Amino acid sequence: MATDFLPINGTDYVEFYVGNAKQASLYYQHCFGFELVAYAGPETGVRDRASYVVQQNKIRFVLTTSLQPDSEINNHVKKHGDGVKVLALWVDDAKKSFHETVSRGAEIASEPKVLKDEHGEVVVSSIKTYGDTIHTFVERKNYKGVFLPGFQPVKNKLKVTPIGLKYVDHCVGNVELGQMNKWVKFYEDVMGFKLLITFDDNDISTEYSALMSKVVSNGNGYIKFPINEPAKGKKKSQIEEYLDFYHGAGVQHIAIATDDIIHTVSELKNRGVEFLRVPDVYYDDVQQRVGHINEDWKELQKLNILIDRDEEGYLLQIFSKPVQDRPTLFFEIIERNGAKSFGKGNFKALFEAIELEQELRGNL
Repeated sequence: MATDFLPINGTDYVEFYVGNAKQASLYYQHCFGFELVAYAGPETGVRDRASYVVQQNKIRFVLTTSLQPDSEINNHVKKHGDGVKVLALWVDDAKKSFHETVSRGAEIASEPKVLKDEHGEVVVSSIKTYGDTIHTFVERKNYKGVFLPGFQPVKNKLKVTPIGLKYVDHCVGNVELGQMNKWVKFYEDVMGFKLLITFDDNDISTEYSALMSKVVSNGNGYIKFPINEPAKGKKKSQIEEYLDFYHGAGVQHIAIATDDIIHTVSELKNRGVEFLRVPDVYYDDVQQRVGHINEDWKELQKLNILIDRDEEGYLLQIFSKPVQDRPTLFFEIIERNGAKSFGKGNFKALFEAIELEQELRGNL
């Protein structure tokens, strides 16, 4: 058995570069039930940016905005709109993770550095992945602070109620036509991931559009990255629409796990989060296809939650509309009841729902 040269404990955080981090952080607090836990900015000695850290269970989002007109952050926002810059991975040894991946061909984003404050030290290092996205390795075994050195703890002013979001289940990247296999190979060769599953345009297509997707996973299965590319269709696929508006490859959606999707989605809807709607005909044969589940079918249909089954169990999932004005990043809420898969049986209905939205935007 080959040893895992890049052991990963989980997702450490996801950092978004946004136009207005203060307002974005309020969105995630109010709508998604995240708690504001840390802040870095001029008041803490950081001169060029402001960052708000929001957390719920094992999920940490960092929302960062630039305080300078000509900066890497602002250039990212200008080109991509609000979007994911960093998919940070929690490791035991950030220097080793960096050297192992760079020696296998990773492009350097930033060399290992030690960040220190009165709570200890954190070692971070970063490599590039698709588009302008980076992976940051975070080693925090010698740190007791709230997030990272340079961040101060914040007491939430807004009264927030968590909604049962547990951890990041998977993060999906969209890449240009012909680039999917290149990036799958990157994760296999550079990071030691394994190919978990492949979907082709027979699996994910409608009359009008199609995509190809491959899912890679690290050794312990904590990190799963599906990579999508467009496939030929009569009209423009959702992947092409994303690439057009994001102006390149990037993170398409973040899937977040819950143990009670009915409660979570009810809360999200009550708080103003909008979801894609599949046509009601989807529910005509889904019971027959999926078989017995523990949830109330009427409740699932009312909330427009999708259901699928694999050999190991079933899953429930729903997809938000884009959470910014560009039709780019969105969220998936997923409840797994044994199932390890990604809802292949729902792809067609989902694509049709997305096409309706594309048509409204004039982008199909």
